[in-house]
Amino acid sequence: MRSRQYDQAVLSAPSRKPVPPPRVGAEPGLVVEDGAGEFCGAVISCDKDAVMLEDRFGSRRMFPLSGTFLLEGRRVVLVRPPADGPGMAAGRAARTASGSIPAPPSRAKVARASRIFVEGRHDAELVEKVWGDDLRDVGIVVEHLGGIDDLPAIVADFAPDHGRRLGVLVDHLVAGSKESRIAAQVASPHVLVVGHPYIDVWAAVKPGAVGIRAWPQVPRGVEWKDGVLRAIGWPSDTAVAWRRILGSVKSFTDLEPSFLGRVEELIDFVTAPGSS
Repeated sequence: MRSRQYDQAVLSAPSRKPVPPPRVGAEPGLVVEDGAGEFCGAVISCDKDAVMLEDRFGSRRMFPLSGTFLLEGRRVVLVRPPADGPGMAAGRAARTASGSIPAPPSRAKVARASRIFVEGRHDAELVEKVWGDDLRDVGIVVEHLGGIDDLPAIVADFAPDHGRRLGVLVDHLVAGSKESRIAAQVASPHVLVVGHPYIDVWAAVKPGAVGIRAWPQVPRGVEWKDGVLRAIGWPSDTAVAWRRILGSVKSFTDLEPSFLGRVEELIDFVTAPGSS
């Protein structure tokens, strides 16, 4: 018997299409959780592919924008805010190239006794470009080794102790390498040696930032930089190539996470309470 109040269409089960999660602008300071609910943090920066979150302990992680996030318990999709959107200009002004909040202007600080050493001049210039403001704020000087073979002598001359820490960033620090054996020789509670997996720091810059699809594989026996320049068709001038690569780096989002994490680890080590 048909109801006098409702027709058959109303009584039928409705056909519902899944409602997509709402899109939310990844404004600096927005607090979200990753899709699995395992990491909660504030948005530090967002590029076209990924968003960087920082939790309340200062730990940072990068997540792809292709996934979903949890905002106040609701599943959402984060999108890059428009360049002139609300808070975006202020967010950029309120962050250094490393994504941190800049300290208020102050008088120049006396350098700490603790130091960070990197393997070469290019490494030092890349660290300066991204973390220079942060390092000046905490009074940390970055120097370059000139070569990993000199590390034991440099450590001995530096004479690290609990108030005079030494952090070292090494290229191509992988198990069984010459670099790993030298790093083991200088290990101590006052010396932290970390490294990235790349043969040269050039490859710590994301390929897309410099306009290539990937860093080429260079055969053994061929000097890596020369092989790279030939493979991608750039002029065979490493100094010019490096200026081009360094100029393409605008912020930490242009660097590989495996390089970012190691530099942040060194900064935390040499600025830990008790170091000077």
